[in-house]
Amino acid sequence: MSLVNFRDPATLTDPASRWIRPGALFRSAQPFPAADETVVAQLREHGITTIVDLRGEAESSPEDWAAVEAAGIAVVAARINPANDALEQSMRAMTTAEDLGAFYLLMAESAPQALAAAVEATVRPGGVLVHCAAGKDRTGLLTALLLEVLGVPAEEIVTDYARTNEAIQQIWAGLADRNRTALNQVEAGELRIPAPLLEAPVGAMSTFLELVRVKHGGAVGFLTACGVTAGTLDAFTAKAAGTATARTAAADTAEVTAC
Repeated sequence: MSLVNFRDPATLTDPASRWIRPGALFRSAQPFPAADETVVAQLREHGITTIVDLRGEAESSPEDWAAVEAAGIAVVAARINPANDALEQSMRAMTTAEDLGAFYLLMAESAPQALAAAVEATVRPGGVLVHCAAGKDRTGLLTALLLEVLGVPAEEIVTDYARTNEAIQQIWAGLADRNRTALNQVEAGELRIPAPLLEAPVGAMSTFLELVRVKHGGAVGFLTACGVTAGTLDAFTAKAAGTATARTAAADTAEVTAC
């Protein structure tokens, strides 16, 4: 079965390639049930040579990407664990899309090393696929940060995030098959999934981007605080930038050189 929620943000969000170059960055849900030759063919068709897996260790299995690794495609684990006390408390209190956006920031702030490892993997040669379980939350926040680094406007980042709603039924069906006893079971002490987490509401991503701006000065400031070096950000921009972003970066470099 082909990857669900699979897309290149460049082809839909930026068809004129002003900010992001097609074929550099892809996103998807995890494979359902595991990668097979169909998935391998899908990845090869799009020139993907590296996969960044953002799932926690308890969520993943060695079989998930075994066929892909056997085909010579690298898999990098950059684990963002969604289960800790602070995140569970935030999830229990979640009722709105804005709460989900604040949850995204809390989750991102809880995993600086994983985010740094993920960004470092994006500069590898060839296309890079980023995924978590649904390809919505952890994938969404990392993709949003990377797109902002490239200068993609916030409204376009939000639009890309919301496209996950088109695949939401497939996503939840796949996750239910894999985790039948874990989804929305009404049992004493078990965490019930809040309604905002069941969708990709635009308010969540708008809130996340605004909080990153207010608290960290934007994506570059936040990723730098996570340990991503300026050299890595420059390498990602050189690899993935569209025409307008590349011209801006070249102008900035020329200005620094002139000084």
